[in-house]
Amino acid sequence: MEVARERLMTLSEVIWNPAVDPTEGSANARALFADVFGNEPDGVWSAPGRVNVIGEHVDYNGGPCLPIALPHRAYLAVKRRADRTVRLVSAQTRDAVDVMDLDAIGPQGSAGEVKGWAAYLAGVAWALEQEGYGPLPGFDAALWSCVPQGGGLSSSAALECAMAVALDELADLGLAGTNHAPNDRGRQILVNVCRRAENEVAGANTGGLDQTASLRCRAGHALALDCRDMSTEYIPFDLAAHDLALLVIDTRASHSLADGQYGQRRADSEAAAVALGVPLLVDVTDFDEAMATLAGTQEDQPRLRMRARHVISEIARTRAFIDLLKGGELSGARLRAAGALMNDSHDSLRDDYEVSSIELDVAVDVARACGAYGARMTGGGFGGSAIALVDVSAVDDIAQAITSAYAARRWTLPHMVVATAGAPAGRNP
Repeated sequence: MEVARERLMTLSEVIWNPAVDPTEGSANARALFADVFGNEPDGVWSAPGRVNVIGEHVDYNGGPCLPIALPHRAYLAVKRRADRTVRLVSAQTRDAVDVMDLDAIGPQGSAGEVKGWAAYLAGVAWALEQEGYGPLPGFDAALWSCVPQGGGLSSSAALECAMAVALDELADLGLAGTNHAPNDRGRQILVNVCRRAENEVAGANTGGLDQTASLRCRAGHALALDCRDMSTEYIPFDLAAHDLALLVIDTRASHSLADGQYGQRRADSEAAAVALGVPLLVDVTDFDEAMATLAGTQEDQPRLRMRARHVISEIARTRAFIDLLKGGELSGARLRAAGALMNDSHDSLRDDYEVSSIELDVAVDVARACGAYGARMTGGGFGGSAIALVDVSAVDDIAQAITSAYAARRWTLPHMVVATAGAPAGRNP
């Protein structure tokens, strides 16, 4: 009987999590708004989640990253008010509307602290005014999102960026530009606003990669982002044209960046930079010398050495991966090299940065064993998602193998996404 049960578990059906068509997403947000607030919104704005192809935990160290925007988006129906009241509702909280005063919103730990998911939206309004873009009007907003929550795919940044482009238009700030002619300089300002909202109001000490991807990515392209000066380069990223796919495995394992672990890694990186006498770890020019300097006997030196080893090597891997994409078709030796860089990235995140988890490791190991060219965790870690670069013809088999491995361990089954490079935040039809 036990053998039969095990076999049934390992044959569990793959759970796919496709993106909702933008027209449907917009309609869902409008319907929620009308149902809760009893009138029509001024419009619907949306912003994507993101997946980082390579370049993890280097953004706050000044290094390069390579994200793409997902087709999965957060849709926000918003209506301007004549007063300073803010009312927020989501599809999950439709019976409990959050009501607040723009004049009372404050950072985490203050009397105006905002709890829960509403902090990501209210925090953007607060941060805009803190940066001198105000006073803003009050507003009603209804959120409907298909970005996987807790999967390390930037569901929170999608909320912030949808709110940012909505308020930008409703308050005539002129920062975002239009869908057809985005204002990149203005969007850089909105990135900083959203990052401040997440850091100070929501309480997650993130580095800005997520918000940059959501606001500044381009459909059909990967975004080569230099996090020292936030300059960008758009690189064509059409894997399907080469019979390849980027499979995203949302492990469904618990994932939070506000529990101190992310902040500790960032603090370790900063401490390592101080020990090496550089402003940021991206400034290290001699890897061997840096490792020798951090090979001391002080209590924290071994840990700081591991953290620095990951960051410095990840920066080199990301630059090499970008060069591979720019250098020609991703096939043959070039494809194998790209996969090896992804594999090395995961191993470094697992062993030196210690941000992986058993669920992520199993997904990566199974994908590699089933023929993936490369596989790695993506995002902040401690749960969340992994990605695998695979042949299109192998997507279903690899997804099934990972699902079966989870079922055999009696874990919550993962959700699968085939990632394509989507469009940035903007107004919806």
